[in-house]
Amino acid sequence: MFKNYFKISLRNLWKNKTSSAINIFGLTIGLTSCLLIALYIKHELSYDNFEQNGKRIARVIMEYNFDGSPESNKGNYTSVRVAPVMKKNFPEVESATRMALRERVVNYNDKYIDEKRFMFADSTFFDLFSFKLLQGDVHKILAAPYTIVVTESTAKKYFGDENAIGKTLHLASDSNAYQVTGVMEDCPTNSQIKFDFLTSFASFGIDKKNEETYWGANYTTYLLLKDKNSIASLQAKLPAFMKKEMQGKGATVNFYLEPFDEIHLHSPYGGFEPNNNSSYIYILAAVALLTLIIVCSTYINLSTARSIERAKEVGIRKVIGADKKQLFWQFIGESFFVCLVAVLLSLIASALLLPSFNQLTDKQLHAQSLFSLPFILFCLAIVVCVSFVAGSYPALVLTKFQPVKVLKGSFKNTSSGQWLRKSLIVFQFAISVFLIVSTFMIQKQLYYIQHKNLGYDRDHVIVLPITKAMQKNMAAIKLQFKENPNIISVASCDRSPVEGGGGYNMRSAEMPANQQIAVFANPIDEDFIKTVGFQIIAGSDLTQQDYKDATDTNDSRRIYHFVLNESAAKKLGWTAQEAIGKKMFLDDSRPGFVGAVVKDFHFQSLHDPIKSYVLFPDDWNRELLVKTSGHNLSNTISFLETKWKSLVPAMPFEYHFMDDDYNKLYDAELRLGKVMNLFSGIAIVLACLGLFGLSSYTAQQRFKEIGIRKVLGASVGNIVIALSKDFIKLSLIAILIAVPIAWLAMTKWLQDFTYRTEMSWGIYLLAVSLTILLAVATVSIHAIKAAFTNPVKSLKTE
Repeated sequence: MFKNYFKISLRNLWKNKTSSAINIFGLTIGLTSCLLIALYIKHELSYDNFEQNGKRIARVIMEYNFDGSPESNKGNYTSVRVAPVMKKNFPEVESATRMALRERVVNYNDKYIDEKRFMFADSTFFDLFSFKLLQGDVHKILAAPYTIVVTESTAKKYFGDENAIGKTLHLASDSNAYQVTGVMEDCPTNSQIKFDFLTSFASFGIDKKNEETYWGANYTTYLLLKDKNSIASLQAKLPAFMKKEMQGKGATVNFYLEPFDEIHLHSPYGGFEPNNNSSYIYILAAVALLTLIIVCSTYINLSTARSIERAKEVGIRKVIGADKKQLFWQFIGESFFVCLVAVLLSLIASALLLPSFNQLTDKQLHAQSLFSLPFILFCLAIVVCVSFVAGSYPALVLTKFQPVKVLKGSFKNTSSGQWLRKSLIVFQFAISVFLIVSTFMIQKQLYYIQHKNLGYDRDHVIVLPITKAMQKNMAAIKLQFKENPNIISVASCDRSPVEGGGGYNMRSAEMPANQQIAVFANPIDEDFIKTVGFQIIAGSDLTQQDYKDATDTNDSRRIYHFVLNESAAKKLGWTAQEAIGKKMFLDDSRPGFVGAVVKDFHFQSLHDPIKSYVLFPDDWNRELLVKTSGHNLSNTISFLETKWKSLVPAMPFEYHFMDDDYNKLYDAELRLGKVMNLFSGIAIVLACLGLFGLSSYTAQQRFKEIGIRKVLGASVGNIVIALSKDFIKLSLIAILIAVPIAWLAMTKWLQDFTYRTEMSWGIYLLAVSLTILLAVATVSIHAIKAAFTNPVKSLKTE
């Protein structure tokens, strides 16, 4: 019996090549999209699953504000004091580790390499985290200062096949020798903690006085709890404890605990790599589901449309003794066969397209995962579900045919199944309209992000890492760089405008010492403001003398000329003009005067409102900004590299553009935009493909009617309109359903941005026009073909 079903399935597929090709192609494309999205979602949901203690680890989030200040700052930063205090005072805490990710220039055998993933951590690191150690004693490898653990690939990179243990590395930032004490496996791609070097935290050489304060919050603290259920009880104890700790200190500090396994998808605070957003996972899952629904709808439409062609086959089978059950499973079997072929093709297509998909999502997904047991079971589940969902209705329709009516030929005029086909067309195009509108709005917001006036100029700005030792020779470096006419200006700073600023506090001279205002601040030199293009609205730019006054080695003579943004001036109670010349303090250790006020600028993501910001001259900078004209950029970079190697041969020439840093702020949104573009396009194509197949059958069924219309004088245009108007009506119904839903969804998505584009009706008009145009174009292909057919040919065939 099954052999017979299989033969019949092959014959029907071969006989109806067009519909079979549309079904298999559509299912393959749809399932390929679903598999790739499922692979991505699986990877995101699997983040840190390998951590054996994941449920017992919590990240400490700090919140602080100063007495008299209405605002507080909150983020993923703590001082070095937090970890030992937590472990000492709370029995819930089993262990703790402090961590910091830095960029360092590593020297081995006089070969200098700029390493971006250089992690500092306490010796307790391996008590918390489950990274596999290949060589070394886990209890000793980070116990002493200047000891270092390297990953397997890093050991290969520096030492080849030699044993890495006992080797010595040097850093350009200090004169100490770092001894390799351990080798570990490379960090998994689904880990929020990634590094190439793991160095003992003691190597920082932190002052003892810093271990007695909650300020200097430049590190990340993780706690290992004795019980995974004790986060809530520990959290409840922290406010009272911190109130006692900060009593009489003019500020409020509190700490919050984030479950480690919720950070990647649910935390608003960044970590050692950009977080994703759980809502974006839901969006992609919805796109995959909607794509699958469109594919199933196409299959159902084409199968029910073909039911008339197979009516006589069903009638004859019933006459010779076939019952409904046998016929039902025959058609389900055909559906299963088509789905199975499509799944096999989609697995191959997914494996071939995975490298391109990895580039699109900036992930390292592996083809082996497609053929793992969970994914094979997932594919089989899809085959079964799609087979029954897409095949059951056509099977039920066909098995209900009455053989007497079918064999007499009276069945052709039935409207059985038309309501479902129309409903599915409406549903398909409603999904398409929703995806078109959503994609257009996401792209409009991304365009807004890319082109919004941020208050500074980030175009064609090259960023180079520098060391403190280079500051002594900065004047010579700037002079030689500006020999190139394409280099407009050069400046040094601790952070570019895109990277925000460090956490400080400020007060005016009129404010009492215990009353402070939280502020972001950034050390710069005298050329910074003109290099990044800040707009000075009061006062004047920093001068070389201002820079010398701030870097004077004599503390009694050192004075700072501060540059405030509008928000900082307002917080201190001044207008921009009133602020000039006013005396103020930054962290109380830096007295000075306001020299200028610049227009507010965005130094954080557009998700966040603009906050107070202070620029001050200093010489402990770590970045060099080179503003270029943008002309002959490759030649300019070659020039910079040549000069760099002659001026600072010990430092590798590794650069990036400020634009790259800006784009990292919107990593999740940019990925979402790219993926939405691709899969929304696929979903729309699949909807049109289904409409194409259905319009083909409609034209065939009305073949005789078209001939009669032509004999009676109907023009080609009349016939095209007659065949297209029903589909256009269905498209308009789909638009009426989809537009309000899309408006609600996009309004909610945009609310996550403090600064956002407007909801333009032009987007909806464009989406509506595009949908109608696609529907008309798709249907018209067969309508025009039918209209040009000789009516004699259609009228003599009955």
